[in-house]
Amino acid sequence: MASDVQDMSSIQYKCPNCNADLRFNPNKQGFSCEFCDSFFTIEECKAANEEMQAENQQIAPAQDEFAENNQLYTCQSCGAELMTDLNTTATECIYCHNPVVLKGRLSGEYRPSKVIPFKISRQQAVDIFKNWCSQRKFLPKDFVSESQLLHLHGVYVPFWVADCHIHGRMNAECHKIRHWSSGDYHYTEVKEYEVIRNAELDFEGIPADGESKVPDDLMEAIEPFDYRETVAFEMAYLSGFMSDKYDVNKSQVFPRIRNRAVNGSDQMLRASMTGYDSVRVIQSDMNILQTKWQYMLLPVWFMSYMYQGKQYDFAINGQTGKQAGTPPLDSGKLSRLCILIALGATILGTLGGLLL
Repeated sequence: MASDVQDMSSIQYKCPNCNADLRFNPNKQGFSCEFCDSFFTIEECKAANEEMQAENQQIAPAQDEFAENNQLYTCQSCGAELMTDLNTTATECIYCHNPVVLKGRLSGEYRPSKVIPFKISRQQAVDIFKNWCSQRKFLPKDFVSESQLLHLHGVYVPFWVADCHIHGRMNAECHKIRHWSSGDYHYTEVKEYEVIRNAELDFEGIPADGESKVPDDLMEAIEPFDYRETVAFEMAYLSGFMSDKYDVNKSQVFPRIRNRAVNGSDQMLRASMTGYDSVRVIQSDMNILQTKWQYMLLPVWFMSYMYQGKQYDFAINGQTGKQAGTPPLDSGKLSRLCILIALGATILGTLGGLLL
């Protein structure tokens, strides 16, 4: 008698969230991901993997073309790997300012799907930087020098941009409270409700940079980017600029994506519980069922600065002009100011004593 039973342990699926290999869980009769702790039913895995295979077949020709039309430069000092078009000559690492040398070409898997072209020119970026510095009185003098401005580079930073489909369930204990008085008596009525939310949620365009040398908080500080201005990637957009080669893959950035998606889902369900005087959430379960990824290059004007053995980074959103950075502090300027304040306080104290 023929058997139609499949050995599920021999079937290999990719995680619909982080693309890592899944393992069949005999106890749960589904697939678990050891990298992002996701769990999927057999049906969910089949549907998601069929869709991923179709997408991979569509992008293969574009990846082959990309592999033939890029140059890869590597910094012998800090190890950064920078990508340019064939016409760009690289001379300096954007992170440590040491010379970079031509290494070869990138494989097609590093081809972005989309790019947001620069809208902020270099002169506009310089003006934004100078204005930012003018509001900070204790910067080292050479931080705003013309030689330092030469280190302001236009860089296409690699970003993983994720769309997450989430099933959310939340249970809460809510109360409506009413107070009134009658004669000499004061009354309080408390009505208790069990509130349940069961929702399908979609979050689109959650970004996470894929470059380990760029501080994550710095990139988050210059968000958001307007994805309505994304265009299909062409090597021509790299002309005159550089781009990082991503060194942080999808499975590594997924915890950051998951936290933002889960926190956003939790906030949305909490916000839907209106009309109550108090809300106490008892259970909140947010399960990401599928994540669709796009690998994009997003425009950033970037500057690094070494001061007293520490690196300081400054970034400008190349699309919107939003800036962020942690400025170095000239301890000499600050010390002189403290001395002047202390001296002034001493003089005022002396004069006060004489007047008395």
